[in-house]
Amino acid sequence: MPTADSAAGASTPGGFGTSPGSVAPGDAFDTGLLNPVAAGRDGRVSDAAFARALVAAEVALVRAYAAAGIAPAEAAAGATALFDVPIDLASLARDAVAGGNPVIPLVRTLRSGAPDAVRPWVHRGATSQDIVDTAMMLVARDAAPAIHGDLVRVSRALTAFALAHRDLVAAGRTLTQHAVPTTIGLRAATWDRAVQRASERLRAGTDALFAQWGGAGGTLAATVQDVGAEAASAVRSAYARELGLGELEAPWHAYRWPVTEFGDTLVQVVDALGKFATDVATASRTEIAELSEPTGGGSSAMPQKQNPARSVLIRSAAIRAPQLAATLHLAAGLFSDERADGAWHAEWPAMRELMRLALGAASHAADLAEGLRVDAAAVAENLRATDGLIVSERLGAVLGKERAAEIVAAVASGADLRALLAEAGQDPDELLDPARYTGLAGAFVDALGTLPEAAPPGSPDGVGGT
Repeated sequence: MPTADSAAGASTPGGFGTSPGSVAPGDAFDTGLLNPVAAGRDGRVSDAAFARALVAAEVALVRAYAAAGIAPAEAAAGATALFDVPIDLASLARDAVAGGNPVIPLVRTLRSGAPDAVRPWVHRGATSQDIVDTAMMLVARDAAPAIHGDLVRVSRALTAFALAHRDLVAAGRTLTQHAVPTTIGLRAATWDRAVQRASERLRAGTDALFAQWGGAGGTLAATVQDVGAEAASAVRSAYARELGLGELEAPWHAYRWPVTEFGDTLVQVVDALGKFATDVATASRTEIAELSEPTGGGSSAMPQKQNPARSVLIRSAAIRAPQLAATLHLAAGLFSDERADGAWHAEWPAMRELMRLALGAASHAADLAEGLRVDAAAVAENLRATDGLIVSERLGAVLGKERAAEIVAAVASGADLRALLAEAGQDPDELLDPARYTGLAGAFVDALGTLPEAAPPGSPDGVGGT
């Protein structure tokens, strides 16, 4: 009789499916095959990274008991041995199903492999949510510097690009149509400002990553019973210090702003990169061709194509990220009682995927920004597409709105714009020069600040990272 696993792997009509031997049974379920924006860039948030962060939370708790003078020094000295306890991720995932989280089987494994002096202090006074929430904060802290580092690359490249093309006049577009003249430099400066703001939010967000330790129902009753109220508070503070995370005045089991705020920060990062990528993808269309990526992506069927692959991948992240943040907020709003029945569990994949998307999008955006190319001839050709009408707003300011509207209507009927302006006593060359109607575009480029290179603090000793 076939097992569930063998049935799932059987071929389906038409040959679709996995035949025996075509894919190794031990292969990871998600290698990024359907998530190319993050593939090869998401190691800091892998299952292995989360497992290490779970262990790091347990190690810190043992050390915290020792730091508070409760556990013996031998326990603190031997706590790092927990990192060497063999953990089979596939088995841990399967065993997590029964209790609904991976900490329950993890604790059994750690206790069985812990040194004698450490074993009594493993998970002492803690609950599964303490360890999962803390691990999530550790992984977030480890991912943040990598994201920030790529944002610095993006910003520096965009700043240089904006300054280099400060005065390259281009057609500004609103609602997909030519509007008024702008500059390629100002467009890049706009991208850069959004990236810089997102980076600032990311740095601030790492200050809002907190340790979690509240015991079974958020009261630490078991620890108070065990060591007393004063000592329990001392352990709680020592735990946060050991981890290098912040400490809130009370456990945050049932209110989730530490999760939603960091998630929102990641969305702002991906939003900024998505805007950049969207404009590049639009400007790289064959009929526009003002911008191009460092190298084009190929097509399986059309060899002439140079697809804006990096922009496409970044846009895929920007489309998905807000919905993941919405899941975090929905879970926070439905977080019932002292521990939620499903809402807490819904956070884990949503937050991890947000970090994954931010890591991938930032990395691709850095490569894109550093190699972005502009075709000045195409920019100029597009600027001429309306035969001077791109400065029709200026005509209204010089000639009056009614007279300008009459002229534009006449041009639409076939009249010559330059001749009409000459009849009105104007110099067509001067009045229709788009370079004379860019306002403060150059000043806005010049006002760009510089993004600090210093990254948010990473995790000490690689805790929570890969």
